[in-house]
Amino acid sequence: MSDKTMARQVLLVIWFLSLGSALGQVSYSIPEEMAKGSLVGNIAQDLGLDLKRLKSGKARIYTGDSTEYIELNKDRGVLLIKERIDREALCGQTTPCALHLQIILENPMDFYSITIEITDMNDNAPSFEKGRISFRISESAILGSKFMLEPAVDPDVGINGLQSYTLNPTDNFNLKYNNQPGDGQNVEIVLQRPLDREKQQDVILVLKAVDGGDPQLSGSIEIHITVLDVNDNAPIFTQSVYKATVTENAPKDTIVSTVSATDADEGINGKIEYSITNMQDHVRHLFDINKENGQVSVVGVIDFEKARNYEIRVQASDHGGLTDSCKIIVDVLDINDNKPVIDIVSKTNVIAENSPSDTVVIMINVQDPDSGENGKVQCSINENIPFSLKSVKTNFFSLVTDSDLDREKESNYNISVTCTDEGVPSLSSSIILCLQISDVNDNAPVFEKSSYETSVQENNTPGLSIFTVSASDADFNQNARVSYILEDSSVNGVPVSSLVSVSADSGVIHAVRSFDYEQIKYFHVRVKAQDGGSPPLSSNVSVKIIIQDHNDNAPQVLYPVQSGGSVVAEIVPRSADVGYLVTKVVAVDVDSGQNAWLSYKLQKATDRALFEVGLQNGEIRTVRQVTDKDAVKQRLAVVVEDNGQPSRSATVNVNVALADSFPEVLSEFTDFTHDKEYNDNLTFYLVLALAVVSFLFIVSIIAILSVKCYRWRRERMFYKSGANLPVIPYYPPLYADVGATGTLQHVYNYDLCGTADSRKSDLKFLRPASQSVLNVDLSGMSTVPKQNRNTEGLDVSAEVRLILADVYIAFFLRNFYSYAYSGLKQCNKCYLQAMQCS
Repeated sequence: MSDKTMARQVLLVIWFLSLGSALGQVSYSIPEEMAKGSLVGNIAQDLGLDLKRLKSGKARIYTGDSTEYIELNKDRGVLLIKERIDREALCGQTTPCALHLQIILENPMDFYSITIEITDMNDNAPSFEKGRISFRISESAILGSKFMLEPAVDPDVGINGLQSYTLNPTDNFNLKYNNQPGDGQNVEIVLQRPLDREKQQDVILVLKAVDGGDPQLSGSIEIHITVLDVNDNAPIFTQSVYKATVTENAPKDTIVSTVSATDADEGINGKIEYSITNMQDHVRHLFDINKENGQVSVVGVIDFEKARNYEIRVQASDHGGLTDSCKIIVDVLDINDNKPVIDIVSKTNVIAENSPSDTVVIMINVQDPDSGENGKVQCSINENIPFSLKSVKTNFFSLVTDSDLDREKESNYNISVTCTDEGVPSLSSSIILCLQISDVNDNAPVFEKSSYETSVQENNTPGLSIFTVSASDADFNQNARVSYILEDSSVNGVPVSSLVSVSADSGVIHAVRSFDYEQIKYFHVRVKAQDGGSPPLSSNVSVKIIIQDHNDNAPQVLYPVQSGGSVVAEIVPRSADVGYLVTKVVAVDVDSGQNAWLSYKLQKATDRALFEVGLQNGEIRTVRQVTDKDAVKQRLAVVVEDNGQPSRSATVNVNVALADSFPEVLSEFTDFTHDKEYNDNLTFYLVLALAVVSFLFIVSIIAILSVKCYRWRRERMFYKSGANLPVIPYYPPLYADVGATGTLQHVYNYDLCGTADSRKSDLKFLRPASQSVLNVDLSGMSTVPKQNRNTEGLDVSAEVRLILADVYIAFFLRNFYSYAYSGLKQCNKCYLQAMQCS
């Protein structure tokens, strides 16, 4: 391609791009004959669209006809060649040649206009319809006589089209050609030197047609001239240009025009024949001329939508070979012969009833190939429906909502769209559009009651059905499908989902585990009913579940405490009167109601005639006077029984000592033996706890010593540095005031009682003179005072420090082991309860 041609195409592309920007369109320019899959342009970038928008909007190309040369690649956002484009087949001689298409997007609906100019390539060589041209020219032909030649045909346009001719040889004839608007070149040979039949009867010339492409293409034809004798006048038309009109779809043999030419010759040399010489178009398929009288008539189908005018070139020839030419300009008159064509560009079959006004439902394109008033189209829809038809752009209409939709009143619509042109008579087309209104979830489920209450007995079976809740929804189908959900909450710190569950479909509330009345008396749960709409609607209701008690707990004896390490005995003096209160058995039952009513009975005793137990209060009293014959050591077994069905009971052993002095009691009770039950797991836990406590104690001592050493070193550094260290807050140790102020002048007495059993160790500042209950250690050591100290007569400061050190150490050890033992006992209790539950 030459530099000049390239410059012209660049200017043309720039012009199209500037025009597209002004009109809100995108224009491209591509050459014809591009291979399939070739890139046309990046439409996403040029339109400023995101690739996700192309996919979500279901982008597609709308051309308005069945021919699709361009395809859209949504993954890359580019336009590609779908079919090979032949500019000559697409546009013929029309310039510029362009494809017009639209990019349609949905959700929301939008479209963009795209113009693609098809530039010409030099892919066609000039050609002649016939293989040769023959003339019969008289030797007496006048110099300057013109002989019309068949022009060459080149489908290319512009610089690639036919540009020039060459004639060889040029002994007798010169070539003359000029451009004729609408009909290419008018090619003639002009006689420059007379013909001499006697010298040369046949003259052969070669006419070569050349285009302006790069490289140039050419075609040639031979001109055979037969030199005749005597014909010196050529035909002459009365007009060089004739004008005529014809209506489209005119019937065959309709006379369009009549041409006339005259020849001054006589006889055979004056007889004229008419012919049509158009070679580049389909004129000879639509019109014909009577070679005798010059009448031009219709022989094909005239269609205004294909061509609005025709140019017919007519040649008049006499038998001497002389010719003349003229042309007929035929204008085609349009008639209203095309109905509007309705094409659905985009359609939504279902629309929600809560759609806002001006929601686009359907977009249609209406085309009428007619012109003028015959091509103007108006569209309308049936009345009394909540829709309207709006004109979006030329030939594009959108059906939109213009009022509220109610599916309960009308669930579907049949919309008739009628499009009518303004021709006389007018033509119309119509289509029926079916549109369904979808339901919207606008009703929440409703329970039958505002709250529910039910009960279940404790120790129930897991999975037991407790209660059923039910709710209804006035919506339709999925929007009316109710599911039941247990809302998150907690009962005494426990998630409610670990107590009960609810069936999502039926609303049946099931027990997840067995309930214990002693742990929980009742609880509330909230059940939510949710429909299947989107978004879902819901309501909730409160359900109170009451746990009914069951006699599943035996009485527990609180006093006297049964100890495995020592014997606890109640001392009754032999001088006790009848009805003397020995002790009282205290028991509780964690059940409720009659299941917790307790009664006390004496099961067995060393002497049943000596003691009795109160049925309701558990008081053990003497029923007769104690005698010397009664044994010192008395053992009673008391049964505590509740009032449940069936009843449960517990037994407690009470040791009673009939004596007036402690030595007697000690001598008798040293032989008391108790059955000991050892539990391997409990022993392990006790050892482990003791080790942990000892470790913590050692760590604490080390930490205290470390702090003391650190402070001592700081003081040493302070005194050695001569107060040159940075200012550090220093607080001297506290000293007790033991001077003349009288601090600690009174006698300070204390008792420290220690045994091998840490639970028996005690530190008291005041000690009672007597006690009614005697603690006896099984190791044989009685509880006796260990150490008595008096601060009188000693150095006050040293004595106080010694006393306080002993007190602190004893107090610390006593509390330390007491707390450790209490913790171990609690662990043992928890362990035994866990074993019982398992």
